[in-house]
Amino acid sequence: MANDPLLRLDGVSKVFDNGTIGLDNVTLDIAHGEFVSLLGPSGCGKTTSLRVMAGFEEPTSGRVLLDGADITALRPYDRPLNTVFQDYALFPHMNVAENVGFGLSLRKLSRGETDKKVKEALELVGLGDKIYARVSNLSGGQRQRVALARALVCSPRVLLLDEPLSALDANLREQMQIELKRLQSRLGTTFVMVTHDQGEALSISDRIVVLNRGKIEQIASPAELYDAPATRFVADFIGSMNVLDAEIVEVTPEGARVAAGAMIIDVPADCARGALQRGASAYVCLRPEELTVDAVASERTVAAQVTSTVFYGPLLRLFVEIADGQKLMIDLGRRRSSETFENGATVHVSPVRGAGRILGKT
Repeated sequence: MANDPLLRLDGVSKVFDNGTIGLDNVTLDIAHGEFVSLLGPSGCGKTTSLRVMAGFEEPTSGRVLLDGADITALRPYDRPLNTVFQDYALFPHMNVAENVGFGLSLRKLSRGETDKKVKEALELVGLGDKIYARVSNLSGGQRQRVALARALVCSPRVLLLDEPLSALDANLREQMQIELKRLQSRLGTTFVMVTHDQGEALSISDRIVVLNRGKIEQIASPAELYDAPATRFVADFIGSMNVLDAEIVEVTPEGARVAAGAMIIDVPADCARGALQRGASAYVCLRPEELTVDAVASERTVAAQVTSTVFYGPLLRLFVEIADGQKLMIDLGRRRSSETFENGATVHVSPVRGAGRILGKT
C-alpha cells in the first residue's frame, strides 16, 4: 500500500559483547522518497541504527523490513541498499570510472551498459569531466561526489549516508548539503543520513530522528523539532534554548501563565505538552530570539545583569542572569549591535508575546 513504509526497524535492540546497549527496542518507519536524518550525541545509537539497516550489525532482537519483507538475515551485499561511508572508502589504485563501476562489476552487464551507467552517475554528481582522473588527484569534495556516484550507480532502494560531509570544510559542506538535497529530490531515492551536525539535519531533512542512549526521543520535521521539542533532552540538544524551572500559576482555554522566578510568561495552549495543573512544576522553554531587552523597566520586564556578550555576525548574543540566579541567552539583531552591553550592566528582559513552550517534569 502507498502509505506502508519502505524501510522499518521493528522493535530493534542491539547489545554489544561488552554489555553496552546500542539500541533499546527502536521502532522506526521510513517512507518512500523520504530524506531522514538520524541525529544525536556520540554513543546515542545513530550509527548502530544505520549499520543494522545496512546489514553490518546483526540486531540482538527485532527485525529489519523492506517493503514489508524481513531482510534481517540478508548479508549487506544482498540488500538493495547502498552506503556512503564517512571516509568514502574509495580504491586509490583505481581511477574514478573504475571506482564508480566497481559495484556494477558484480552484475551481468555488458561493457557498454556499464560504461553508460558510470557516465550517467558521474554526470549526475557533476563529475562527467573527471571520469578517468585518479582518485588521489581529486579534492575532498570531488572524492565525496565519487562516493555518491558509486553508491547511486546501482539504483539502490535506500541510500545510507554515514556522516558523509564531516571531512569537508564549512563552506564546501554547506554546498554539498544543497547538492545532496538536490540529488535526493531529483532521484526520488530514500536517503537515511547519520549526522552530528544539527544545522545540517535541520537544513536538508524531511524528518529528523533524535536518539539518546539507544532510544528515540522524538521524530519530527525540522520546524516541529525546533519549535516544539517533546522532551527536555530535545529542548537542550536542538539549537540554543533557555530551559527554565517554572511553576504554572494559571490555566485557561487560551493556554497557561507560568512564573519562572520573577519572569511571567503567557504560553499559548498549543505550546504546552502534557496535562496542565495550577501549582505544578514545569519547564518553560524560550529560544534566545524569543526574548527582548529594554533600557527601562516596565510591567512585563524583569531586571537582569549582563555577564558576557558574543558577536555572531548577523546577531549579538547576550548572556544575562536574573535575580533568582537563572541564566538566559538573548539574541539581538544587528540593529541592536551598536548598543553597548558591558559586563555587569543592568538590562530589562521580557519574552516576546506568544513565545515559549511548556514541558512537564517527569
